[in-house]
Amino acid sequence: MARSADDTASLFGEPAPESAALTPEVPAAHQPLAARMRPRNLSEIAGQKHIVKEGSLLPRLIATNRFGSLLFYGPPGCGKTSIAEVIARETKSRFVRINAVMSNVAELRDILSAARRQPAAGTILFIDELHRFNKSQQDLLLPDVESGTVRLIGATTHNPGFYINPPLLSRSHLFRLEPLAAEDVAGVLRHALTDVERGLGAREHVAEDKVLIDLAVLCDGDLRRALNALEVIALSLPEKAALTENELEIFARERRIRYDADEDEHYDTISAFIKSCRGSDPDAAMYWLAKMLVGGEDPRFIARRLVILASEDVGLADPQALPLTVAAHHACDFIGLPEAELTLAHATLYIATAPKSNSATLALAEARSALAEKPVQPVPLPLRDKSGKASKANNHGKGYLYSHDFPENISGQAYLEKPLQLYTPKTAGWEAKIADRLARWSELRAKARS
Repeated sequence: MARSADDTASLFGEPAPESAALTPEVPAAHQPLAARMRPRNLSEIAGQKHIVKEGSLLPRLIATNRFGSLLFYGPPGCGKTSIAEVIARETKSRFVRINAVMSNVAELRDILSAARRQPAAGTILFIDELHRFNKSQQDLLLPDVESGTVRLIGATTHNPGFYINPPLLSRSHLFRLEPLAAEDVAGVLRHALTDVERGLGAREHVAEDKVLIDLAVLCDGDLRRALNALEVIALSLPEKAALTENELEIFARERRIRYDADEDEHYDTISAFIKSCRGSDPDAAMYWLAKMLVGGEDPRFIARRLVILASEDVGLADPQALPLTVAAHHACDFIGLPEAELTLAHATLYIATAPKSNSATLALAEARSALAEKPVQPVPLPLRDKSGKASKANNHGKGYLYSHDFPENISGQAYLEKPLQLYTPKTAGWEAKIADRLARWSELRAKARS
């Protein structure tokens, strides 16, 4: 876990040196390139123009040094930590940095206590991966955030609406950061190659713009990954050597897709997969399927989603969708990876290309609504179970018409005391035949009743 230079002194009750929070740290030679190239002011922040451009809210807040707590939400490597450090530097604030994964309540209490003893220092408490703090840890911050003892800057890759306590969220201004465009990342990589003081300029490497843009694309908008990848590639070559497509191909073989089962990326990707299947786009569905498989997603999770899609979105338009996806789910269990990937591809293409109907979803919703909004209907006497003496004595089952005794099994009997229309067939695929069948049965019932 990282702290400012003055923080250790403050924890033991010693006065913090005035210059500690004001002097930018000199990058050490052994630091990774991404650490050495951290922005020193807002103008050096890559991308995020919607947040950092002149005249927007964040620069105005920094210029006046009148802001409360801030939350930065975005994917890895998009600049959350860099912006926090720039804010502390430009506002000449005491900067304390912790990582929620490695911190605990005892340390948090110490930090807050130290901040109370130094009210004039204007402590900024930066908590990386704030979503890792549990409710009690987040609640511990509230009194000092409300009193202004510390100004919290939280960084999270998770949706704050789900992972940050509402009281803390309501007391903070939320900024959403976007993945960096390949051109923005390539621009920083170019600067790192030529910067003699902090970057790789002393090695005098050269690289074509296309190589740098391709490297940025491979790193999925994660600037930290891109800078560290650039350093690895450069240090594997002699000084003054060119970084070419060949070196990039070697690096690309080890490329990993950014995908974590506990991160927003997981939920966003499965959402895109479901919506692509529902929208009958097999190409998009296969792309998101491949991303999940490459990212290490549990194949049974994907199979379960396909089973749900079979009833929720395909339904009676293609009754074969459900048994096929259930079979795919079973196959994932007894085949396992990597062969089960083919089964999932088979089921995905079937669902994506099948005719769609959500009539089962709508009919169930209508039935629930009828139960909630109207009196519950009693079971009609002819339909009640007639087993047992008491049931027979009360005429349960009397008047029941056995459907198989009538043409096309339509007796004309009413199965609700007050008829309801809850199911409306769609006209896609097999369900069109169901619509025709129901229309004929309606005529037969009317004749039988008359």
